[in-house]
Amino acid sequence: MIISIKEVRNFIISILIPLIIGYLSSILASLLSGISISTYYYQLIKPSFAPPSFIFPIVWTILYVFMGISAYKILKKGYDLTKVKDAMFYYWLQLTLNFIWSILFFGLDLRFTALIALVLLIIVISIMMYKFSKIDKKAMYLNIPYLIWLFYALFLNYFIWIINR
Repeated sequence: MIISIKEVRNFIISILIPLIIGYLSSILASLLSGISISTYYYQLIKPSFAPPSFIFPIVWTILYVFMGISAYKILKKGYDLTKVKDAMFYYWLQLTLNFIWSILFFGLDLRFTALIALVLLIIVISIMMYKFSKIDKKAMYLNIPYLIWLFYALFLNYFIWIINR
């Protein structure tokens, strides 16, 4: 099978978009808080199940790559299709909520508001995964680790909010 330059470009762009959005979110959060996210996280009182700060960039990079691949697989089915446009609406909505979460939690010190954003994010991702499953099951499966991580993040966010009030 021959893969065109255009397909390779689209694949790379699909992966770069969530990576760049995640990176920009962390930069903006750091600028707003005046300290790096890892320093901010280190200074919080955390529950015993909280991972060390070096885990987050590793996990998020993997999750963003999976997100990008899943979006590529959906877009490859044809953006002119109504079901693809519908599914991609939820993809962009979840990326927006994902972008906002770090800014709320780290940048603006609004941990409860970030918790609400996480609940909304989980709902939107669940809808997105359902929409993806109707188009390409593998694209949906690529988002399962993301959803699992977000449930973990929800509990972590909740306990950090409670402990640090």
